[in-house]
Amino acid sequence: MSRQKIVVITGASSGIGDATARLLSEKGFTVYAGVRNVERVQAAPNVRYGQLDVTDEASVTSFVQWVLSDAGRIDVLINNAGVSLMGPVEKTAVDEAQALFDTNLFGVLRMIRAALPSMRKERSGLIVNISSVLGFLPAPFMGLYASSKHAIEGLSESLDHEVRDYNVRVVLLQPSFTNTRLDTNARQVREPLGAYALPAEAVTNSVLSQIRTAPPPEAVAKKILKAINGAYRMRQPADGRAKLLSRLRRFMPAKAVDRSLRKSFGLR
Repeated sequence: MSRQKIVVITGASSGIGDATARLLSEKGFTVYAGVRNVERVQAAPNVRYGQLDVTDEASVTSFVQWVLSDAGRIDVLINNAGVSLMGPVEKTAVDEAQALFDTNLFGVLRMIRAALPSMRKERSGLIVNISSVLGFLPAPFMGLYASSKHAIEGLSESLDHEVRDYNVRVVLLQPSFTNTRLDTNARQVREPLGAYALPAEAVTNSVLSQIRTAPPPEAVAKKILKAINGAYRMRQPADGRAKLLSRLRRFMPAKAVDRSLRKSFGLR
């Protein structure tokens, strides 16, 4: 059997997932791309596509079993599938928050539970979880999305301690805003914003402005490739802005960070 690395990536129909699937395939990896609708995907050359809904246990099990039956192992799992949600925490319904966490956190957990046993058996593997700068920073009017990414950070670091004895490691890749449909078409909470309408509008305008000048998904794909091929590091900012924000969070006084964040989000 070929020893080309076998890579599984979720959320591969567009954005970072699509760009990563294409790049890794071009670099000689065997890529299995999970998408919600195989018939609608614009297929990349030499990428194997399979139907995958990370919110559905049966779908996850079926997809991973298909990969293992076809390839015999999984060397790299890239948990990329995610959804976004904008709106005040107070105006976010519990079912909206649950739906977001079902993809962003529990979808990752389902994939890990399905793929990790084969990695431990092989005593080799890498799990790359796509986090965000919002995994270590707050985000007004994106509180539930930021919460899900904070949760991914805690899960990933804890998991890495559990699996490293089996020669499996976990990486957190932390992009800042990326010029993708996920960021530009973020879903809004359904409840009217009321008193929060004006500051929420200011934040939305600021975010959209930052997205327009943000790195394309291909830039993040290159960082994922580097994370796979390069020396191991747990937390890996995916771009220059993410690296700067990570350093500011660690070394700047809290009040200065607070003022800077409010300004960057268009708040007084």
